[in-house]
Amino acid sequence: MIQLSPQNVQLNSRARNKEEAIRAAGRVLIEAGNIEPGYVESMLGREKQANTYLGNGIAIPHGMKEDRELILNTGVSVVQVPDGVEWNPGQTVRLVVGIAARSDEHLGILSALTDVLDDPAEAERLAKTNDPADVIAALTRGAPSKPPAPAEQLVDAHHMDVKVLSDAGLHARPATFLVDVAKQFESEIRVQYGAKIANAKALASLLKLGVESGGTIRILASGRDAQAALVALKEAVESGLGEEEEVKEPAPKAIAWTPKSSVRAITGVGASPGLAIGRLFQFQANQILVKDTPRDPENEKTAFKQALETAREQLGAIHDAVQERSGKSEAAIFRAHQELLSDSDLYGEVSFLIDDGHSAAWSWQHAIETRIADLRQLQNERLAGRAVDFHDVGQRVLRLLAGTEQGDPHLPDDPVILVADDLTPSDTARLDPKRILGLCTALGGPTSHTAIIARSLGIPAVVGVGAVVLEQKGGITCILDGAAGRLYPEPGVAEIESAKKFQIELQHQRDEEFETRYQPAVLTDGHRVEVVANIGKATEAATAVEAGAEGVGLMRTEFLFLERDTPPTEEEQFEAYTTMTRALNRLPLIIRTLDIGGDKVVPYLSLPKEDNPFLGVRGIRLCLRRPELFVPQLRAIYRAASTGPIKIMFPMVSTFEELREAKEMAEEVRKNLGAPPVEIGIMVEVPSIAVMAGEFAQEVDFFSIGTNDLTQYALAIDRVHPALAKQADSLHPAVLRMIDLTVRAAEAAGKWVGVCGGAAGDPRGAVILAGLGVRELSMSLPSIAAVKAHLRGISYARAKAFAKKALACKTAGEVHALSLPV
Repeated sequence: MIQLSPQNVQLNSRARNKEEAIRAAGRVLIEAGNIEPGYVESMLGREKQANTYLGNGIAIPHGMKEDRELILNTGVSVVQVPDGVEWNPGQTVRLVVGIAARSDEHLGILSALTDVLDDPAEAERLAKTNDPADVIAALTRGAPSKPPAPAEQLVDAHHMDVKVLSDAGLHARPATFLVDVAKQFESEIRVQYGAKIANAKALASLLKLGVESGGTIRILASGRDAQAALVALKEAVESGLGEEEEVKEPAPKAIAWTPKSSVRAITGVGASPGLAIGRLFQFQANQILVKDTPRDPENEKTAFKQALETAREQLGAIHDAVQERSGKSEAAIFRAHQELLSDSDLYGEVSFLIDDGHSAAWSWQHAIETRIADLRQLQNERLAGRAVDFHDVGQRVLRLLAGTEQGDPHLPDDPVILVADDLTPSDTARLDPKRILGLCTALGGPTSHTAIIARSLGIPAVVGVGAVVLEQKGGITCILDGAAGRLYPEPGVAEIESAKKFQIELQHQRDEEFETRYQPAVLTDGHRVEVVANIGKATEAATAVEAGAEGVGLMRTEFLFLERDTPPTEEEQFEAYTTMTRALNRLPLIIRTLDIGGDKVVPYLSLPKEDNPFLGVRGIRLCLRRPELFVPQLRAIYRAASTGPIKIMFPMVSTFEELREAKEMAEEVRKNLGAPPVEIGIMVEVPSIAVMAGEFAQEVDFFSIGTNDLTQYALAIDRVHPALAKQADSLHPAVLRMIDLTVRAAEAAGKWVGVCGGAAGDPRGAVILAGLGVRELSMSLPSIAAVKAHLRGISYARAKAFAKKALACKTAGEVHALSLPV
């Protein structure tokens, strides 16, 4: 427990703004010998990323975790501002409690603060007192140290004891994680620590416990799902309450850019390496043009209700994701958006318009636009600004309603750093890469469409940064670091000059890699790994060779079926495949048969809507059910095989029955054409194939592991889910162990294994995969030269040792924390 003295308390201060208040709290900490002066900038930097306002006029500014080395001794400062200072819009602070914590010694004070939060009169007294002793007494109440004692606070309660392993105890971030888990259950849930007990679904209540690292808590639950709640909460606590995501990942490059000083950064997940400097442009998802065609009113009302409910669910998922990343303040806007959907007056007006003969989409748009116009006329700037919220909600519902069309997106003439909520495949297909310096999205993960497209185009990209990026003003200058996963809004002159210098250094490195792109990836001790390309168009085959590819490891044939009104004919496909073989000039070409379904939709195929398309009719399942699509494609492939070395690869195989039926259809086509046999392999994208790789190896000529989908199915994370995509990490030990299992089974059968997912194009992933024995790495064109150059600089022995360490890890964070062999 920290001992406060009058030296730590500054009464009757004045502050014109939040920055002055934080600097005042920082000065007290400096004068007390707690921090280096640079930690004050870290406190200001944290404020840009998260809201430190607690309530009842109290805020707790503190620095960023990576700057803890600037803390000399754990300490707390208290700055009283009787006249108050605006912390955030609508939030006035009169008691600023600055925290510099190297460990968990501050938790007792945080616990006492939550007591003050529950007592407005006490908060008011401390904001006006002229005696430092009053503040010291209120904030130095001891934290419990006794082990949990039996308690019967809940009727028929079940309980479990568990030790809190979080480095800093049950502070705000892990406590929020625990609350989120508890709220998933109906049961009443309590957490007991010593003599204190708290509601597990209330953050302030939990913080009062003052649980320190290593402390044992008792979780009690009473209700229908009590046992399930206890199991989930115990697992959450033992797994670190989300704190493992704080592991700092080394940049997977030989050189990395570091800002000259502490500057504001918006942090997400690095999706495509590179550094971009330019103006920020807020991308508005494709304009929705509404048709007002007469329809049955009852059907329209049903469609309207369904759209509202779906929009509520989407907003709830976004809220939860943002809250977990950035806190309640950042997430609150999405709760407000949900409330707009519950506006009874708005609902009544739309229903009236539908009854009057208008479509649901037109009625909704009319009602929303009327309210937007009214709000924009208001003199109150804050209320007028709420028009943006109505627009966002309106567009979300319109996208869900039938009878809409999408227009082309608009981009400025000059290249920009494009910012968006998220980008769909249709969005990315319509964007002009020449006008985009970098991409930054609020949602998404490393395997999202934005990430995949950005890597394929060589555009720096950061994904999963949260809603804060959507609040940045269009036109401001930014620096986007795709390797580090950070966006720096409005950097200073020194940072811009530093970033420009780094761009020159990075380009020099890329030029050196490109000059040696045709050299094979032969490791220093003679082991060779083939590096090939992922492509989706016939014209990309020649570009792949120019990029240094030793062939094509994945030809995504579904792109031949997209952005058209009818399926491509056999002749069209034959021409596309032969164009590739000619360009490759006897280099190998692996053609993956049609992989439609999941997140890839082809409207003209009229596929039925599925509740979970990723677990439905996609890949080989669709081909087997639609021979009118599958057979012409197989005929085109076998015919083209006479012009070059082609292999066939079936996607999304999960059972022996599917594989055998597909092979039988292929063999029948081959015999009818009188064509020679070709090698046939399968994608390893579902755990059933990895687990039974030994048996499947007897039936195929090769395996190609799709790490994006394998990660999705192994971790049960929808890779396009707004709240979870960020966690879909292909270097998770569970995924790596499945790859290892597949490689060992294939080697025993004398077969080879390739990888064509995103992990292959990342230097860290490439080294691990090579060390596991993967023989072929297939990747986006811009990654080829860099991966080949990196592999040529290490030995196979070092790669194997590195892969062994990765397999022994427990989390993806631990894998990323391993020192990459260079």
